[in-house]
Amino acid sequence: MKIKTNVLISLFVAFAAVAGTAGFVAGRYVSDNKKPNFTKEHVLYVREGMTVSQVSDSIAAGAGTLRPASLERCLRKVGAEGNIKPGKYVIEPSFTSIYVARMLVFGWQTPQNLTLSGTIRSKGAIARKISSQMMVDSASVALALDDCEFLGRYGFTPETVFAMILPDTYQMWWTASVEDIFDRLKKEYDSFWTPERISKAEKQGLSRLEVSTMASIVSGETLKAAEYPVIAGVYLNRLNRGMKLQADPTVCYCHDYKLDRVLRKHLTIDSPYNTYKYAGLPPTPINVPPKACIDAVLNPDTHGYIYFCASPAFDGTHRFAVSYGEHCRNAREFQRELTARRKARG
Repeated sequence: MKIKTNVLISLFVAFAAVAGTAGFVAGRYVSDNKKPNFTKEHVLYVREGMTVSQVSDSIAAGAGTLRPASLERCLRKVGAEGNIKPGKYVIEPSFTSIYVARMLVFGWQTPQNLTLSGTIRSKGAIARKISSQMMVDSASVALALDDCEFLGRYGFTPETVFAMILPDTYQMWWTASVEDIFDRLKKEYDSFWTPERISKAEKQGLSRLEVSTMASIVSGETLKAAEYPVIAGVYLNRLNRGMKLQADPTVCYCHDYKLDRVLRKHLTIDSPYNTYKYAGLPPTPINVPPKACIDAVLNPDTHGYIYFCASPAFDGTHRFAVSYGEHCRNAREFQRELTARRKARG
């Protein structure tokens, strides 16, 4: 009887041990594969050469890992050390440890928005905007923007490249190479220049490059989108009449945009971009014009305006004139208001 009892006890202990082990294994499985392991959404950027430890620490700090041991187990299970793919990864609170581990090893990236917007007057600005949002460094982008052979693949040069870049938001992988980025920019350029837009440019007697050049002048004149078609109409009127464009933004370009105000002494600089000295359009765009400015040149307001100057309301708008006399009256009114405001400030 005693032997039988001992056997039963041994069986019970063995069963309990097996059950405990099974429960432990099941618990780990649920913890790793079924239970969410993060407290908040986190955008994780993994760069080349980052270790599992560095990635885990970044996830813990950003996503608030609930069970660090679970994540570490899963990273070991998928062989993450040395195999984590660089990229942008969005970790959500609902994600499990195993999903995140697999995401990192298999490179399940989340697309990155590359936004090119605002005033872009230099290649340096382009390089900084791109490198601040993508994995590529600004030096690599800057080199590409000055590389004749590289840009030649896209039909552009270091001088004309402003025309190729259309401000917008583009979705692509954060790990995209410089070539990938320029491929996408060229694709968007080709898509933008539809047969309809090309036809409108031809009706204006302008090439696509010349449209972008004119648009860059319009962009340099005003931040008010409602004025784009009006100002485009002014410059097209001047161009069609054989007048010099006399556009202040081109003079600012000649002086590397270092002028606070354009004065008479600045107008004498000898440069093909100085539209006070040379007739016609500058050789290339003087900035990266918004799409709306390009469309304004293709669809200008029809009017007889030849002149314009800043409004005395000082609200960023302009007053337009057909005759030089009317323009002079507008200019004097602006100057009187400017003088009054300066006196009021003491």
